Amino acid sequence: MTETVERHEFGAEVGRLLDLVVHSLYSDREIFLRELVANAADAVDRRRFEALTQAVPALPENAAVRIIPDKAARTLTIADPGIGMTKDELAANLGTIARSGTRAFSQSLAEAKPGDRPSLIGQFGVGFYSAFMVADRVEVTSRRSGSEEAWAWASEGQGSYTLAPAERAEDGTDIVLHIKADAEEFLEPLRLQTIIRKWADHITIPITIARDGKDEPANDGTALWRKPKSEISEESYTELYRHLGHVFDKPWATLHWRAEGALDFTALLFVPGMKPFQVVEGERESRVRLHVRRMFITDQAELLPPWLRFVQGVVDTEDLPLNVSREMLQATPVLARIRRAVTSRVISELKTRAKDAEDYAKFWENFGTTLKEGLWEDTEHRKDLAPLLRFRSSAVEGWTSLADYVTRMKEGQEAIYVLTGDASEALAKSPQLEGFRARGVEVLLLSDQIDAFWPERLERFEEKPIRSITQGAVDLSKIARQDGTPDEAADLSRLLPLLKDALKDQASDVRATDRLVDSAVVLAAPADGLDLHQQRLLQRAGRSFGAGMPVLEINPRHPLIRTLAARAETDAGVAEIAEMLLDLARVQDGDSPRDPAAFARRVADAIAAGMRPPPAA
Repeated sequence: MTETVERHEFGAEVGRLLDLVVHSLYSDREIFLRELVANAADAVDRRRFEALTQAVPALPENAAVRIIPDKAARTLTIADPGIGMTKDELAANLGTIARSGTRAFSQSLAEAKPGDRPSLIGQFGVGFYSAFMVADRVEVTSRRSGSEEAWAWASEGQGSYTLAPAERAEDGTDIVLHIKADAEEFLEPLRLQTIIRKWADHITIPITIARDGKDEPANDGTALWRKPKSEISEESYTELYRHLGHVFDKPWATLHWRAEGALDFTALLFVPGMKPFQVVEGERESRVRLHVRRMFITDQAELLPPWLRFVQGVVDTEDLPLNVSREMLQATPVLARIRRAVTSRVISELKTRAKDAEDYAKFWENFGTTLKEGLWEDTEHRKDLAPLLRFRSSAVEGWTSLADYVTRMKEGQEAIYVLTGDASEALAKSPQLEGFRARGVEVLLLSDQIDAFWPERLERFEEKPIRSITQGAVDLSKIARQDGTPDEAADLSRLLPLLKDALKDQASDVRATDRLVDSAVVLAAPADGLDLHQQRLLQRAGRSFGAGMPVLEINPRHPLIRTLAARAETDAGVAEIAEMLLDLARVQDGDSPRDPAAFARRVADAIAAGMRPPPAA
């Protein structure tokens, strides 16, 4: 058999990452058992489900995760009757480590508080490798359910591993840890029992520990969600939350209820207390687990809409058959009703928690961007979500709601005004706000990418239209200015035609505006076109959107525009400055001039023309 042993190198940077796991988390070594038992339980759940829907043998009646310490051999075995792995799956699952990357893992590890470090194991997909904290060699023998072949994987965690044919009488996986000399405490059944009670008591499959030749039960195995709330401690809720999400924080909200009547189901859901680590945006589907009469069926039933995908937990129902198929899950009206009921309950909880502004701000900073996706895609719940929104504002510190904004609207103000862009700090300094500030009119500052799109779907709040201040002409004439009497406006009757003619290929219109104070020009989108920020986002994505040309608005009270208006009466050369004005507006709005080199030359020429030579000595 030695001739058929294959030696492989681990994926890139595994040596460095294993060193981080083994040494930086040394004081948290007991979590290796949590990770290995959780993996074993997941494998059993997966086999149980596939046995219902595919040609996979059913679980044996006495199925359990067995933990077998052997002091004489100094080995610890975790055996499960789960789905098992093929040769290729062993190589793929155990031969590549930390998809999120060593650099990201080490950075998060350095920044984490000591008590938070175990959560990084689950977050970065390195749970199996925590075994090397206590073992100097790990051997995995696995037989895929329904297959006659078994394969053995082995490694000392030094940068390579081996694969070889093996024997296993039944489907499932054995993990054998050769325990280090300084980790012999993990060969004591009592120590193992304590760890299981701490980390895995809620796992529904039985867990046993071999002691004096007998397998003794190690976990309660009761479905926590089936217990009365009065019998469940906060610690028990937290441990289940951590197990389901592979995290180590505490939930921000816990929802536990039983629905009876037309629908019969129990739900235990958690809103996380921290945003999960993601190098890139992951899947958008909800991963709430569906159980039927305590039996795990799938975590792909999409029990919540994508905009609530951060919610974790379990829904257990009596109203579906145990052999429910994936196709039936898509078609059954029972599940559709459960989805509606669960979604409504989560929204109701968020509305209740939103009454505490400081507490709700923690949730919003973690998941507000995701929640806003519902405004764009979910017609049924759009109106329910609107009161839950929070924004930065040009007028108040911290977060504010649409309802609070409406109470601060000025007399004569007809709309809720918003400004979208890449960062609220930059938006707060935008010249687009000048005329609004001069009148004390508040503008909401929207800086998430989704903010460029959802206002057109929501349209109104409390009968007030929601308007982007960069789209169309904003009429502020009904609202009195608060900054004193403005300077007299210049007569633009001659200047505007010159500018329009000069910019006919670059701007759809040139018009005067009363929404500027300190700036000479500003850009706007046509009333029937896309918001300026929408246009920029689509351009970055390489999308064609047929947006048409922008509008150039000029301030008739600005010294530059007054001077140009005076020169326009006699100097047709004013039109040559038109393109510079358009480029100035682009730069103010965060864009680049169409021709940066030409713009730089024009600015340099203008500066030189305006400078007088120093007096002679």
